[in-house]
This record gives sequence, structure tokens and C-alpha cells, in this order.
Amino acid sequence: MTLVRFLAFLVLCLAAFSGERAFSDEKKPNILVILTDDHRWDAMGFLGHPFLKTPNLDRIAEEGIHFSNAFVTTSLCSPSRASILTGLYAHNHGVVDNYNPLRDGLVFFPEYLQKAGYETAFIGKWHMGGEVDDPRPGFDHWLSFKGQGVYFDDPEKGEVKGRFVPQAFNSGYNIDGERKAQEGYITDELTAYSLDWLRDRSGDKPWMLYVSHKAVHADFIPANRHAFAYEDEPWQQPKSWFEMPDQFRDVPMWVQNQRNSRHGVQFAYYTNLDLATYYRRYCETLLAVDETTGDLLAEVKKRGELENTLVLYLGDNGFLFGEHGLIDKRCAYEDSIRIPMLMRAPMFSKEGGRTIDEVVANIDIAPTMLEAAGLPVPEHMDGRSFLPLIKGEENVEWRDYLLYEYYWERNYPQTPTMHALRGDRFKYVRYHGIWDTDELFDLENDPEEANNLINDPAYADKVTELNTRLFEILEETNGKRMPILDDRGTKFLHRKKGGTPAAEFPDWFEREPDPPFMTPKK
Repeated sequence: MTLVRFLAFLVLCLAAFSGERAFSDEKKPNILVILTDDHRWDAMGFLGHPFLKTPNLDRIAEEGIHFSNAFVTTSLCSPSRASILTGLYAHNHGVVDNYNPLRDGLVFFPEYLQKAGYETAFIGKWHMGGEVDDPRPGFDHWLSFKGQGVYFDDPEKGEVKGRFVPQAFNSGYNIDGERKAQEGYITDELTAYSLDWLRDRSGDKPWMLYVSHKAVHADFIPANRHAFAYEDEPWQQPKSWFEMPDQFRDVPMWVQNQRNSRHGVQFAYYTNLDLATYYRRYCETLLAVDETTGDLLAEVKKRGELENTLVLYLGDNGFLFGEHGLIDKRCAYEDSIRIPMLMRAPMFSKEGGRTIDEVVANIDIAPTMLEAAGLPVPEHMDGRSFLPLIKGEENVEWRDYLLYEYYWERNYPQTPTMHALRGDRFKYVRYHGIWDTDELFDLENDPEEANNLINDPAYADKVTELNTRLFEILEETNGKRMPILDDRGTKFLHRKKGGTPAAEFPDWFEREPDPPFMTPKK
């Protein structure tokens, strides 16, 4: 055990001990966390989706709470998952890509629960620290797999066929240090293992089960029972600056250039991808997630524990399907950073069908789970517990702006380093290390983020205000340093031959030269 981790362990023990003393007379709630991958904020039936049906997610919203403004602080699998488990921004937990190993000394919130008497289990996709699946601290029971994992153990079993995906290979499962082969469809198998753990439990300890799905990460491979279920459903690709140049203003050059890249609609994954078909497969892949969520709720209810179980459903980041001419995630646009977040917590909120509109984030999960369990929130965490919002307390002082950060990856060089602030109305995006324009959006009047106000004189004071606030938050959270990690993985730097050319600088970047400042010799 390193010195850093030993000191963190001492803090953990003290926090758990004080929490035990303070809340020993109260019955602690069980906690069920269901985490999905790349699930967009709007891909749920109750939000009015034109064809996707999610009755079990709809039920959680109907009986509990929908967080309408839930976001991630880095829209990338590993950094976001680390933020959920640690309550830290990426610049503090150090996980800024999908390849490099975790640093020593990180403490995950289940470790606090474990020390406070919880029985804990992790089942599913870990995907932090490269291609590893070793058991991690904080979990009494462990099941995971290396990298992205695969939907079927044998791709020939699936009616839908996919493409090669980096870090997606069949390693089987690591179950408490022993390997076991994957035998079928991964969403079903992870749920079956989760149900087995619930059924095999005994005793009166409170429990925390963290179910971490591979779905719906690309490539989107639905269970065979759902394959082509939405094949005939109509879907239109969102219009962007490319199709409607008059409707967009001051689109950054990097965005225009990314349209012709692996993460752009013109050269998506280096293929001639039919985005409508891709989106239908995405929705079909979600169906198994919804079904198995219902299975988990049914088992908890069967055990007589549903009313004392806090159920949290969320995604690790969003996903772009043509918005701004882009696909995938990483950028600070809404469909990349906004996620679904639902909670059923009858011990704190009896009223169902509630909507909480405050801006909450993945960094808030750890402190919220700890406070819900009657434990103090460690001071080092960047996130805040939103339990007061869940309880409906009045006059809760909440954040004015959430910090978003993404650090350039050598693997995907088309997306630059960026820091952004997301508030109730305005979003400010500051790009780092590129010669380009920043962005400011009035989300109240421009929810599609088409009208960049960064060069509008009427908003000059707002730009200055948000730039100042950005650096205040970076200073407050020790974020004024740039993480630089080893180069790992494949570089996807190519553009489509014969595709759209590189973007030009905006007109307002140009100016006349100053008069000569050196007098020529006469």
C-alpha cells in the first residue's frame, strides 16, 4: 500500500466511523446504481420519443424523479466513470483518456460504504486503466471484463453485425479473481449475475449493487429478440451548419473540419455510415437495458426491499447523431454532455413524477450516495450532494455554473482541449491550444446551439464574466494544470479523400495591417 493510499484509507475510516456513530439508529437504505454507456438524455419513452419504448425507465420517472439537467464533466467513458465513483473532476482524479492506468491513491465512494457496514458488489464494465479487469477496492463481490467488452461472445451469434471497435474484445469475465467465459448477450448476462448476487445475499446488512452496462456503446448490437424492431421507423438526421449555413453563426473551424473525420458524419468510423440505420440499432440495443432494469426492480420488490432501496439510473455520457455535423461525444455540445438521470428514493421523496431542473452532474453522485447512506461527504470531493433537492428542501443554494473539461487525445486529434461552463441559461466554451473561435450560447433562446454569440458586442460583458468565472472554478478545484499522459492506442487522424476541404478562418479574424513602425532610411 502506497503512502498516498494509506493516508486516504485513514481518512476513509474516520469518515465511516463518524458516520456510523451519527446514524447508527437509522435504517440505512440499500443502493442500486444502473449505469449505461453513451445513453443520450432524450432516448427515453416518457420524454416523447417518436418510437423508442422504455416502460421500465418510464416507471422510475413516474414513481420517482427525473433530473432534466443532468450532465457529465468529461464526455468520455473512463473519465466520466472515474468522476462518478470518486466525486472528482478529471483534472483531480487524473483519468483523462480510455487507455492510461489509474493513479495511486484514488478512493471510490463504495469504499466508504463498505467501511460503514454495507455489502457491496460491482458487476459490469469498469474500463478505467486500459485493458484491465482486476478487482478494485470497495467491492465485496466483483465481476468485470477487459476494455469495452463485446455484446456477443461470438459475433456470429448476433443477427446484427458490427464493425471493429478499439478495445472491444472477448476476454470473458473476471469474477473475484477467477476467469469465466462469456456465453451469450452481455446485457442479459450482466443482469443475470446481478440477480444471482441479490438472491444469494443473506443477513441484515444494507447493500450497494453497482451494475455497469456495456450497452449502449458503439457499435450498437441489439439482442436478437430486438434486432430490427425499429427498422421501418422514420428518422431524420439533424440539420447542421453544413446544410443550413444561414442558420448558424461563427462555427469553430475544428467543428467544420471534424465533419470530415472519424467522428464526423462524412467519414464516420472511416465508413459510409447510414446514420438513420445506426440510430435505429442504437434504440434497439437500449431495449435490453430497459427490460433488464425491470428485472432488477422486480427482484428487489420480490425481496420486500424496494421501498428501502434507492435506485439510480444514469448514463456515462451522451452521444451525437449528426448534431453540428458530428458523431460520438467529447465536445461540450448538449447532446454530448447531457445524460439521462432517474432516481427512485421513496425514503427521501414520497412524491412520484417529479422533475428537478437544477444542473446536477456525475461528480455529484458520490457525495449524494454517501449522504443518503448517512455518511459525511469528504471535503476533497468536487461534487455536491443533491439530496436536499431530492428531499424538496426550500432555498437550497446550488451551483451557478458547472465546469466541463476535455483534454486532447492523440488517438482522436480532431477534438481539441476545451473547458466550458454550463449554467441554467448560458454556456461558455473556451478552446485551448488551437487558433480558433470560442463559443457562447444563450440556451434559453438557442437550445440547438446554432447562434454563437462570442463575437456579438452585446454579449462582450457576458463573455468576460464567464471567462473570469471559469478561471475562478479552475482555481477553486486545483484545475490550472494540464494532464499529459503516455501515448497509447491507435491514432485515428485521417480524413476522407475527396471530402470537404479544410475550413477557412472567419471574416472577423482578418484585419488591416498597422502603419509601418520603423522609418526607412532616406
